[in-house]
Amino acid sequence: MEQSDLDLSNEPMTGMVDTNAPDNGDSTAMEAAGDGFISDHPNLSHNAQWTVDQVPDTLAALANQQYLGQDHALQAATVEQYSADEHSKPLEQKSAISEDSATEQPDDSAHSVGSQMETNGQAAESFLGEPEPSSLKQAESGSSEGPANMELEDASKEGSEDGSGDASEQKPSLPSEFERLYKVVEDNPEDFNGWVYLLQYVEQENHLVASRKAFDAFFLHYPYCYGYWKKYADIEKKHGCVQMADEVYRRGLQAIPLSVDLWLHYVAFLRENQDTSDGEAENRIRAVYEHAVLAAGTDFRSDRLWEAYINWETEQEKLANVTAVYDRILAIPTQLYSQHFQRFKDHVQNNNPKHFLSEEEFVQLRLELAAANKPTGEGEEETPTEELPPGTEDLPDPAKRVTEIENMRHKVIEARQEIFNHNEHEVSKRWAFEEGIKRPYFHVKALEKTQLSNWREYLDFELENGSPERVVVLFERCLIACALYEEFWIKYAKYLESYSTEGVRHVYKKACTIHLPKKSTIHLLWAAFEEQQGNIEEARGILKSLEEAVPGLAMVRLRRVSLERRHGNLDEAEALLQDAIKNGKSLSESSFYSVKLARQLLKVQKSIGKARKVLLEAIEKDETSPKLYLNLLELEYSGDVQQNEAEILACFDRAISSPMPLDSRVTFSQRKVEFLEDFGSDINVLVAAYEHHQKLLKEQESTKRKTENGSEEPDSKRQRMDDGSAASGQMVPDMQANHGGYNYNNWYQQYNSWGTQNTWGQYGQYQYNQYYPPPPT
Repeated sequence: MEQSDLDLSNEPMTGMVDTNAPDNGDSTAMEAAGDGFISDHPNLSHNAQWTVDQVPDTLAALANQQYLGQDHALQAATVEQYSADEHSKPLEQKSAISEDSATEQPDDSAHSVGSQMETNGQAAESFLGEPEPSSLKQAESGSSEGPANMELEDASKEGSEDGSGDASEQKPSLPSEFERLYKVVEDNPEDFNGWVYLLQYVEQENHLVASRKAFDAFFLHYPYCYGYWKKYADIEKKHGCVQMADEVYRRGLQAIPLSVDLWLHYVAFLRENQDTSDGEAENRIRAVYEHAVLAAGTDFRSDRLWEAYINWETEQEKLANVTAVYDRILAIPTQLYSQHFQRFKDHVQNNNPKHFLSEEEFVQLRLELAAANKPTGEGEEETPTEELPPGTEDLPDPAKRVTEIENMRHKVIEARQEIFNHNEHEVSKRWAFEEGIKRPYFHVKALEKTQLSNWREYLDFELENGSPERVVVLFERCLIACALYEEFWIKYAKYLESYSTEGVRHVYKKACTIHLPKKSTIHLLWAAFEEQQGNIEEARGILKSLEEAVPGLAMVRLRRVSLERRHGNLDEAEALLQDAIKNGKSLSESSFYSVKLARQLLKVQKSIGKARKVLLEAIEKDETSPKLYLNLLELEYSGDVQQNEAEILACFDRAISSPMPLDSRVTFSQRKVEFLEDFGSDINVLVAAYEHHQKLLKEQESTKRKTENGSEEPDSKRQRMDDGSAASGQMVPDMQANHGGYNYNNWYQQYNSWGTQNTWGQYGQYQYNQYYPPPPT
């Protein structure tokens, strides 16, 4: 299955399938990743291909049909917009294979979006991923109009030219309300209701150009909404652009190849519109079904797709093919596993073995039965083979013929019974998890905690017990329902690290560029991953893009600084910190970056003078920040304490005479006395420091009494005092004789630096684990 008219085959649909599947019988549906995806794992090999028996010689014919080169301006524009990131398309489509298995839901909502607009919540949920009954019925039962034509280039050329070529040339004006509605979503792409109103509006206006612009823009942000792919294709078809409708379906299946509903809609579309004159229509439809079951057939809820495939093969009277399809589905844990086995037994009982078995299996069974009935006498030299007719010809004796048929049926069912039993056991292990999945489709609304917990437990189970194919498919299903939760993307990327670098990169890229453009944690992990791979420019670009999308995140700026420092670009690192200081939104933010810059200058660039200058300039602007004084003290302590006594005392005096809260000044005064006790050279200075400290203590005591009597300090001041006291209460070890009391790590831990998991007054906004709020509820 190397090539096909389906774009899916070259990139997402055949790259990861090993038909010599593991003994668990899973249908290998992990084929959306491209060459490098999990290429190191034997079961995930890119080299496995389908045999001619499995996929008749149709893919070669399909591969010759390339319609993307047509001279249709609008078509090219549409494809170009969708493929803005074309250089990564093979990789993006790789994980996409599983990304929609979860978007299947009953189809009533999908149909309702085309009708009247309802409330905001209803409108937003009305068309996310529910199949349309009429289309599905047609897809499953088979259309009487004949197989679909995938060679739509010639058959629909006139319609395509009329529908899209003229529209491109005339450039008709857009509907009156289009620009207003489009601007809403352009300014805020996360406004899903705005998108719903826009798409409903262009559909009601029946305006092709506006519809293309709206839908193409929508899918750049929400590619998992399979129902809208169907709606988009219907609009193209309605305007006579059959070829463009086909292209829309292909794009949708590249984005969400696990969508059973979208595959069924696509097959129904092809069967309605293809040209059957070349005699290859049947083979082309069979190839599409093969693509579909490879992509989505391992999904626990893929039964309708398999049934549609079986029904279609039955309509074609290819009973041997029906048996081959049953052999695959009977080994896959699905929701209707028992029903498949019962239908298989009916299939066997209602048909002649020579019709529903391949010739090879039929002959083998005949030989086995003959050998089993062979006399056991030692003198018997004749073999059953000499008495048997060649190939699948009937036995001449009617009685023996009837007996053989019944025995063959029994043997066929018996051989599959063991597979069924094993599959039943696998289903039982997963049934509770599947029952817990209440919303398998994508929606912008937050999932319930129980749903998230169920996905976590299911993934952990599959990671421990499942094959790599099943693990990947489950991850892809999960990431449809949980697309807005970065923990699952991160878990997926971590899992793929042991298989494929390209697979990891694809997961990060898909998450960060489409679904989580403003989530910082996964961006930071992506940048770290690229840096580990030696792609420094890529890592630099990821961090810069994130900072542009979500400005003001301290951790992102610090990660950019550390990246430049690690690779020797100290000037750039310093420039980034200087820029952050200059453009800080508050004094505290500028002070935070000043501390970081001073530490880099001191510890990395060994420039104590420049570091001192940075801190002094920061103190002039923010005189109430204990951290600035503490860092200045650390800097002075880093040299010879006795030689730097004057500078250290000057730093203490600057802090004590500052407008900091009283508790903070008392703490610095106490540390000054301790310093003079340990290292001071003049007793007079020590006595003076002690006396001044006593005055501050009396002032502090007086303030406490006023507070106890009800004269409380203003909230803002009390907060600063709390900040200062929190610092002062932990500064005891800092001024001991051991200079280690001022080492960076101790100070950083004691004062929570500028953002650990514990808050520090108003600096709590810099916590590194709080980059961006969770999805709205």
